[in-house]
Amino acid sequence: MARRWWYYSALPIACRFRYAYVDVMSVTLDMREVLVQLTAPIRLLVVEDFEPYRCTICSLIRQRPDLTILAEAQDGLDAVRQAEILQPDVILLDICLPLLNGIEAARQIRKVASTARIIFLTQESSAEVVHEALALGAWGYVIKAQAGTDLLAAVEAVAQGGTFVSLGLDGNTRDGLG
Repeated sequence: MARRWWYYSALPIACRFRYAYVDVMSVTLDMREVLVQLTAPIRLLVVEDFEPYRCTICSLIRQRPDLTILAEAQDGLDAVRQAEILQPDVILLDICLPLLNGIEAARQIRKVASTARIIFLTQESSAEVVHEALALGAWGYVIKAQAGTDLLAAVEAVAQGGTFVSLGLDGNTRDGLG
């Protein structure tokens, strides 16, 4: 008897809420890879030195079944090491970190985990810092005060290949995201 599998359709919006019935044995290898990618969780590394805030962020992320926290780090050096070992999809990275600041950690992470997409999650909101972070190749920039409304949207946008910047930053920073 053939194995059967229900999967959520990621087709255009008109089809978004439909489910499809698939005979797994008749699906080509390419289609199986697509189905795995549709159901695979987004793997995150959370880097924040202030433990209560890190716990709050992790609690917010754990509300979504499609997001998985691989590890947490509390300084820049640990972030680089964890990124190299775990190769996460998305890294939430504070800028003000002990031992190695977030900007320098991001530079090193780009070398050891080049496919990881970095979202800066920080209270730094000056245009100069935002532009430097985005120039490094960050995919997103979220202000900590707006994390409750922006963080999950940022992770989703970045995981799908888009970019995200919190509103209300100093300067015209959205132009920095090409």
